[in-house]
Amino acid sequence: MSSSLQIGLAAAGGLVLAAVVAHGAWTSRRNAPRQAEPEPQDTQPMEPRLDGAHGDVPSGAERQEPSFHDPMAAMTAMPIPLPERRPGMDPLIDVIAPIALESEVSGDAVLAALPPTRRVGSKPFAVEGLNNVSQQWEAPVAGQRYGVLQAGVQLANRTGALNEIEYSEFVMKAQAFADALGGAPEFPEMREEVARGRELDQFANDHDAQLGFTLRAMRTAWSPGYVQQNAARLGFVPGLIPGRMVLPSSTPGLPPILGLSFDSQAALAEDPDQSAIREVSLSLDVPQVDRAEQPFVRMRETAVALAEAMDGMVTDDDGRPLQRDAMDQIGSELEKLYDTLDARDLSAGSALARRLFS
Repeated sequence: MSSSLQIGLAAAGGLVLAAVVAHGAWTSRRNAPRQAEPEPQDTQPMEPRLDGAHGDVPSGAERQEPSFHDPMAAMTAMPIPLPERRPGMDPLIDVIAPIALESEVSGDAVLAALPPTRRVGSKPFAVEGLNNVSQQWEAPVAGQRYGVLQAGVQLANRTGALNEIEYSEFVMKAQAFADALGGAPEFPEMREEVARGRELDQFANDHDAQLGFTLRAMRTAWSPGYVQQNAARLGFVPGLIPGRMVLPSSTPGLPPILGLSFDSQAALAEDPDQSAIREVSLSLDVPQVDRAEQPFVRMRETAVALAEAMDGMVTDDDGRPLQRDAMDQIGSELEKLYDTLDARDLSAGSALARRLFS
């Protein structure tokens, strides 16, 4: 009788232990971060679409840009601009000092005389020459000849306005460069230029906008591979920093339209598949991207598409859910900002705006 009782207790204990082990394994699987799915093997090139699907590109067909679900976006779409071809310096945002020369100089000589650093304090310093053949201002090029030069320093950027100390450093650097070529620079009055810098800096501070959405996991966390796979389906590519991806501009060489980032430590972990990510950030640097790219529409559509695909929720930086009317309000305010920048000849995405808001 005692032996039977012991056997029964042992069996019951075994069942309990098995149940505990099974529950532990189930809980572990349930709490494990979602993993990327194996991609189907296909020899045909696939074009990314904003809805997360892929489709074959028929032979001879033109490449289609990612599609949007907002009908108003299609109605207001504008042509994507071509890369600008204009001087690097502009009196709108630069102090420019003309340098008269006794005789024309070669591009090689100009390059040899340039200062070792291209900054004055926290501001970019630049030199341009008027090409004798094209009659266009350009950065010095070996093998070309120039009859006139000019040196410049930027009036303001995101570090602040040009100050008196930086202006004095600019004068010293430009004078030394001119002396090396036998040139005579003519400098604008310091007080006026510093005042221009402060006014420009104030305008930039009042009209700078960097938007951010946060995508938070509703239940199960995500692995880095899972996030990267879903973002790649919407056209994102790896950035230079671990844990960052970007949506490239339609014009090569221009800043990305959107950024997507998550914990860099998770991306660098020895076993990234076991790294649990519970939030991802979408960002838009408004002055850096041309409004013709419809960056906010794409940001909004991307956030919604990722939330649907990854079982997430779109929130602001404080964790508050972003509703449709809130996003509509942001879009309306952005249009006013774009108009203001256009009126100041500092259109979002232009070369001048990219320099000023950097």
